[in-house]
Amino acid sequence: MEGQQKYEPYRIIAHGGTAEIEEKKSRFIAHVEAVSSEEEALAFVGKIKKQYWDARHNCYAYIVGEQGELKRFSDDGEPSGTAGRPILEVLENAGLRDLVLVVTRYFGGTLLGTGGLVRAYTKAAQEGLAASGVCTMACGYELTVVSDYNGIGKIQYLLGRRGIAGGEVSYGEQVRLRVHVPMADRNAVLREIADATAGRAAVTADGPVYYAVPEKAP
Repeated sequence: MEGQQKYEPYRIIAHGGTAEIEEKKSRFIAHVEAVSSEEEALAFVGKIKKQYWDARHNCYAYIVGEQGELKRFSDDGEPSGTAGRPILEVLENAGLRDLVLVVTRYFGGTLLGTGGLVRAYTKAAQEGLAASGVCTMACGYELTVVSDYNGIGKIQYLLGRRGIAGGEVSYGEQVRLRVHVPMADRNAVLREIADATAGRAAVTADGPVYYAVPEKAP
């Protein structure tokens, strides 16, 4: 993870979703899936094509890679630029990576024209994302804190005050806490833990690492 650019947050699919719209009796069915490689993306496309074998088109786009470096799309027989590219643009505008989105079309008998196709595929892709769960991958540090029982309550309080999730806690003779903190908060959190426990808590900081932050529903 060298270079400042790699420290920027990005969004991924926590769980895929499905949505359907209708435009002039044509059905557009969107399926979203999280993937970690191009092979997984193409396998999902193949799965959808098999499931909807009788559909006129199965258009798709996917973005794979920590920097979203791999991008592919297909119009699958629709006029060039009317399906795959609009789907990809929806993914790009959402700032998402490591996912594939397939929109299946059952032709309703009425031609939509190029503009109508772009609007329909765009809307279907947007609805598919809206039906999916999204989380942000933020970059920070994983802190491992070992403290006595008196100190752990103070530590959890100061973390909560900063809006940092509680993390994993294990109890024994001492309490061990593992928690992720944003990069910008690392030094301040370390100072606050030291102050709150009079230096008695042992803290190690590993990273930078990416960690998932669930997004709140609007």
